[in-house]
Amino acid sequence: MFDLSRIIAPQVRPLETYRTADGVYNLLPDPVSEVEPDYVAHYREDALQFDYFAPPTDPATVHESTRLHQEILRHLPPAARIVLDVGCGNAWVARALLPEREAVVSFDIALRNTTEALRRHPAPNHFAVTGDAYRLPFLDGSVDAIVSSEVMEHVPDVPAYLAELLRVVKPGGRIVISTPYNETIQYSLCIHCNRRTPLHAHLHSFNEELIARLLAPFADVRYRTYTLSNKALLYLRTHSVLRHLPFRAWRAVDSLANRVVKKPARLVIVICR
Repeated sequence: MFDLSRIIAPQVRPLETYRTADGVYNLLPDPVSEVEPDYVAHYREDALQFDYFAPPTDPATVHESTRLHQEILRHLPPAARIVLDVGCGNAWVARALLPEREAVVSFDIALRNTTEALRRHPAPNHFAVTGDAYRLPFLDGSVDAIVSSEVMEHVPDVPAYLAELLRVVKPGGRIVISTPYNETIQYSLCIHCNRRTPLHAHLHSFNEELIARLLAPFADVRYRTYTLSNKALLYLRTHSVLRHLPFRAWRAVDSLANRVVKKPARLVIVICR
């Protein structure tokens, strides 16, 4: 059985003292004794108000999510035995990988999400850790692969977030990130504070050029970018037909559509350490 202490960085107290009654290792700063960053409280409230585990009702959204997940999973090496899911949300990574990996760690800033992830997907090789992506509580080079899906657009300090992912993955390991592609960031006026607030809490928009600039300081990494989920196909509601295709056939149709009308909705970045 996998021992989580193999990959967790030393803590002030013994690791088991951080384990909640539900089995989650809560490694966030203690707000009683430490200064808690504002964004921690924000995302705790976000998880209480938005149910990440509620299944989407729109069939087109279901189809797009399924294809994005398939794209991410195809970039994970079969030899990657320890997989860390940074920003686990509804724990789809654990659901997909638990039967075939030595250990899957569902990591999220919201205790509600990690608690529910463990409750829905109980397994001896599934571990849930609550913490801050700016200070990942894992040893240097301790995991084989990292998935971080639909997280980067929410992170205020993207270089710091990338540096932590690269610190934790093993040499020769792989990081797979997904984010909206060339998104137009929209704002509304918050009724509480009367300030401009980004919709869906998306702070950044990414494309290939920006990814190149962000990764340029990390000279020892190699990466590739992939675009998918053509917006024209989404707009035309083609999911009713395309959902019946196997992934490789759908990917070919989607790639052709993006060559004709370059309007992908998603960007996947695969980083090799």
